[in-house]
Amino acid sequence: MDFSAAYDLLVDGVQDWDLTSDSVPCELLLTGETAFPVLVNPRGQVLIAASQYGKGRMVVVSHESYLGSPKMARFLHNAVGWLSASPGAVVGVQKSLSSLVNILSSSGTQVEPSTELIASFGVYCMDAYDAAQGRELIQFVKRGGGLLIGGQAWHWASGHSTERVLFDFPGNHITSVAGVYFTDVYGETGIFSVSDKVAAIPLIAPHGLDFSRDLNLLLRGVSELDIVTDGVPSHLLVHGTLAFPLGLDSAYQCFLGAAHYGRGRVVVATHEVLLSTPKLTDFILNAIHWLGAEKRGRIGINPNLKNLHDLLTQRQVVCEISELTDNLSIYCCQSYSDNEAKKIHEFVAEGGGLLIGGQAWWWASQNEGQNVLAEYPGNKILNGFGISILGETMEVGKYPVLRPEEQWGHYHFRRALAQFQQHLDKKEELQPPVTGWLQKLSRDCAKVLQIPVKNGHVYASLYHILYEMVQSNGIPSVSKEHPVKGNSKEVVLLHVATALCQTMSDCARLALCELPTVPSTTVEINCTNSGDAAWRSTGLYLPRGNTVTFIFPSTVTGVGLQVQIGCHSDDLSRAEELKRPPVVIRRCDVKDQKMSVSSLWGGLIYIIVPKGSQLGGVSIAVKGAVQAPFFWLGKTSKSQWLTCIHHYPAPWAELATQNIILTVPADSIRPIDDPEPLLTLWERIMAAVAELAATGATFPQPERIVADVQISAGWMHAGYPIMCHLDSVKELVNMEYMHANGLWGPLHELGHNQQRAGWEFPPHTTEATCNLWSVYVHEKVLGIPRDRAHEELQLKNRKKRISDYLGKGAQLKDWNVWTALETYLQLQEAFGWEPFIQLFSEYQTMSNIPTDNPSKMNLWAEKFSRQVKKNLAPFFVAWGWPIKGEVSKKLASLPNWDKNPMKKV
Repeated sequence: MDFSAAYDLLVDGVQDWDLTSDSVPCELLLTGETAFPVLVNPRGQVLIAASQYGKGRMVVVSHESYLGSPKMARFLHNAVGWLSASPGAVVGVQKSLSSLVNILSSSGTQVEPSTELIASFGVYCMDAYDAAQGRELIQFVKRGGGLLIGGQAWHWASGHSTERVLFDFPGNHITSVAGVYFTDVYGETGIFSVSDKVAAIPLIAPHGLDFSRDLNLLLRGVSELDIVTDGVPSHLLVHGTLAFPLGLDSAYQCFLGAAHYGRGRVVVATHEVLLSTPKLTDFILNAIHWLGAEKRGRIGINPNLKNLHDLLTQRQVVCEISELTDNLSIYCCQSYSDNEAKKIHEFVAEGGGLLIGGQAWWWASQNEGQNVLAEYPGNKILNGFGISILGETMEVGKYPVLRPEEQWGHYHFRRALAQFQQHLDKKEELQPPVTGWLQKLSRDCAKVLQIPVKNGHVYASLYHILYEMVQSNGIPSVSKEHPVKGNSKEVVLLHVATALCQTMSDCARLALCELPTVPSTTVEINCTNSGDAAWRSTGLYLPRGNTVTFIFPSTVTGVGLQVQIGCHSDDLSRAEELKRPPVVIRRCDVKDQKMSVSSLWGGLIYIIVPKGSQLGGVSIAVKGAVQAPFFWLGKTSKSQWLTCIHHYPAPWAELATQNIILTVPADSIRPIDDPEPLLTLWERIMAAVAELAATGATFPQPERIVADVQISAGWMHAGYPIMCHLDSVKELVNMEYMHANGLWGPLHELGHNQQRAGWEFPPHTTEATCNLWSVYVHEKVLGIPRDRAHEELQLKNRKKRISDYLGKGAQLKDWNVWTALETYLQLQEAFGWEPFIQLFSEYQTMSNIPTDNPSKMNLWAEKFSRQVKKNLAPFFVAWGWPIKGEVSKKLASLPNWDKNPMKKV
């Protein structure tokens, strides 16, 4: 639905909203993806709303008297026109609304007073106090009819204290299917101006957040929620007004959630195995009872959840293996297909119960770069219910049950955001429990903005609320000199600002940055790639808060290329203190020939080339970027460097060879008159790395090392790119320092990138075998012996480590890091590097390599023994390896290793 166009039609010619009669309206609650407000008073209360259901439409007015008010005549004519699928259709009007008959008739509308809905009507107008024809009215709208309905629920609520208005008020039996509810909250009246555009839906409404009764039913008799199973769960983003968490861990990550939707109910688990584990039987039975709205009805279980069928059958719950059919009361399924999304929405909206489970982390790992919130099949079902499954895993464990009487202290996204917003508006210090929620709230704000605004006005409203929050409070400054705490209002604003700019075409209006005048330039990018997805440097930089425009050849759109702004890819969302914004990188798919990309934080510009791309050289026109210092060994001349390149204004620079690219602050390389000797050294280093790894001389894509003011783990960490702190830049670009002190850290991380699962025995060797590359390069290229390369490899330290290890009984649990490395160093010192190179080469073509550590260790021991033609079984046994009897027997035919160093210890 085009909400703006619909709104314009509904308010066309309306001068103002005059609600000055004695009638007291009620506030309307909007939750549906197709619902939008038409009249919002200055207090932010929705008093008139419109929505769509199936092929038809609804307009909901917060007091029936407005349906006969002459002051509302123009709006009522507009409403009936918008509701009518065909001009001239008969408009049925409930006989009690005689004034409305006169108003509509006066403009020539064909009106027929009636005590009930007649199928031939194009539009039906009624009050909200009788739902006797509720099912017929819903089907009438679903088929394409229009419904104009008015009423207030506060008077009804005063005489029905045991019922909940949202679910029991007659009008809500009809309008809730379209995501509109009458409430018992008085609406403020007066004369209000007509808004130029659709107003935002309020963030929360207090009547929508009391879930104590639901929690009591769902968690009755449940002492704890034990989710320790064979399945690895994702966690949930619970973002809807009528959605609520059922299970939270200590970091407020939700693994079970529920929601009201229309006339129905939903329960979501973050792995399907949770729906059939005996440990959660009491909860599952409660969920079935709650989903059936405490009525008896048919329970259908998708064939993929046979274990749930068996569990329920064992507990004498009558259920059947079934696809979704109209005669079910409850449907249970997985979240891995969206084939039935529309059917499921209607099933729940019209009173059905949905029990659904599944994780999204595997999908996310197989669809890298795609938006899990928007594209994961389960979220195409669940987003509309106000619950989404996230692409990250969470720790399993045994978690305490949420206490219904304490629900106001439970984390709920909308409540937390509303309280945070209130603190900001009042300039108050944040107080518990909000202070404990801030990191979670930061991430949730960023996630909810990934749900496309086109999915509904409810998401457009969240976008608007978060945008206004940043606009009114500003974007906090953060740097090494001015860090911010990870659990602070500044971090929330940084997250929200970053996430907003991921959805904006122009960040400048949020960042209030000056836009430099930059000429267009053309870059040539190699878009052929045989390795994993590779970053191709453009040599350009986008200033923060600015927008860059690209023009691509038509042949390269929609084939997997991406634009990336920024190289500092670590996500610091969980850091206790921040020296830069938590997320500063942005990626966009190349879908159109001309595309503009905006970035709040700026950064070097890259083209991401997917694995297997055969596009060859591609010329790309770029406008809005500035030149960055970039030197490519063998392509850039020293004279170019000296005369202009190293003076380019960007704050970050890159030095590149065929096999490695170094990304460092531009100021650190501007004093270098000639980068060739440095990069020649790096090319020798990378040749040695490849030599030991037994890979080709040319890497599929160059390794990258990126310096950052703050990284997500350790002093450095491996990956693509390898990340290091700014203090490590001297190890990358200062040749004098490199030759004098070595560069153990960078080589350690390059070694990590060469490790392979077939000959790795985690956790024992994770931080050990990577150091083989550190030792190899220091000795082969830098001429630094191992005992000088790292103090841990001094002879006295090595001897003591072996002695201590053996003194404890040579137990594998103690065989880690330097101790584990010692095993390999003893082999290298006896047999040289060649056996390692040969084995690393052989492992690359081996198939059926076992996956468990004992089997892998036996295979390595046997392979290495045969490579050096010595029986090494006693050596590995002495080190505590679990060498099997049959392996020792096989190796006994080889000559003994007389110089086995472990015999002397």
